[in-house]
Amino acid sequence: MTETPTAQTPAQGKARAQFTVPAQHPMVAVLGSGDSLLRAIETAFPAADIHVRGNVISAVGDSREVALVQRLFDEMMLVLRTGQPMTEDAVERSIAMLRASENGTSDGQETPAEVLTQNILSSRGRTIRPKTLNQKRYVDAIDKHTIVFGIGPAGTGKTYLAMAKAVQALQSKQVNRIILTRPAVEAGERLGFLPGTLYEKIDPYLRPLYDALHDMLDPDSIPKLMAAGTIEVAPLAYMRGRTLNDAFIILDEAQNTSPEQMKMFLTRLGFDSKIVITGDVTQVDLPNGTKSGLRQVQDILEGLDDVHFSRLSSQDVVRHKLVGRIVDAYEQYDSENGTENGTHKGGRNKRK
Repeated sequence: MTETPTAQTPAQGKARAQFTVPAQHPMVAVLGSGDSLLRAIETAFPAADIHVRGNVISAVGDSREVALVQRLFDEMMLVLRTGQPMTEDAVERSIAMLRASENGTSDGQETPAEVLTQNILSSRGRTIRPKTLNQKRYVDAIDKHTIVFGIGPAGTGKTYLAMAKAVQALQSKQVNRIILTRPAVEAGERLGFLPGTLYEKIDPYLRPLYDALHDMLDPDSIPKLMAAGTIEVAPLAYMRGRTLNDAFIILDEAQNTSPEQMKMFLTRLGFDSKIVITGDVTQVDLPNGTKSGLRQVQDILEGLDDVHFSRLSSQDVVRHKLVGRIVDAYEQYDSENGTENGTHKGGRNKRK
C-alpha cells in the first residue's frame, strides 16, 4: 500500500491521510462484503471521516485518530499480502492492539500483522492461528519453556492452542506421543453415578479433547494413533506412578485438581517432554473444603526457571462477543459484592 504524507489543515486543526490500495488486492478484501469491514472501522474511529473513491481511501479528522487509521490499513495490507483474509473480528482485534500500543497499555512490540499471521497448524483446509496478542505470547511461551500454564476464562483458546502445538510437535517429530488428560470432576456430576462401563463413563467427560483432535487430524487416523499409543486421552488418575518421556502432555481443566494431584502430575515429567496445563480458576468444581491445585501452584512455582504462566482475560475470548462481556460482568459483580462467581464467600457453594 502506498500513502501520501499526512498533511495538517491548520484552520480546522485536522489531519489528513490518504491510502492507495494496490491493484492485486480487490477492494472487497479491504472493505469487506457489503462494506462490513469499513463500517467496523468507522465505528471504531468516530473522530475521523473515512471516504473511499476507487482504490483510494482517505481519512480526515483528529490527528491521533487519523494516524491510527493509517497504521490500521498498513497492518491490514501486511495480512492480506500473506493471502489470509481480513475478517470483522480480525479488524476489531487489530484496532484494540493498536490502541493499547498507542495508550502505552501494551507491554510488547508485536504488531497486529505479526499476531494474526502466525500459523501454528494447517489441517483439512483450515489454519489455526492465535487471534490476540496474549494468545500469541502463550503460543510463543510453549515453544520456549518446558512447563507452561495457560490460565484464563472460557473461550480464550487455552486448550485448543495447546493441542494445536501438540499436534505440530508430533508431526515435526519433536515428540513421539501426545498425552491429554483431565481430572475426573464435573459440576454436579460424579462418574460413579453415570450409566455404563468405566470407558463409557469417562468418554463423555473427555469428549471435548476428542473433538479438538478431530479439528486438527484426519478423523480416520485418530483411532489408529490411539491404538498405537501415539495419542492417549485419559483421566488424570491414570497418570499416577508413570514417567512420561518424549511426550507433549496437556492437563486440561486443571482448576479441578487438588494440590496433591497437581504435584503428582508435575512430577510425571520425563526427558524430552513438554507440559501445558490449562484452567480457569473462576470455574472450580471441587467439593467444598478442597483447595484448587491450580490456584496454589501459582504461589509455589511463579518465577521458577523454565516454568511460565500465561494469563489470558476476557479480551482474549474468541467465542461470541457476548461471552467476553459475560466474563467481565461476573468479575464486576464479584468485585462489588465480595463474591466468587456470583456466590457469597463462605456460603454453601463456596468455590476454593
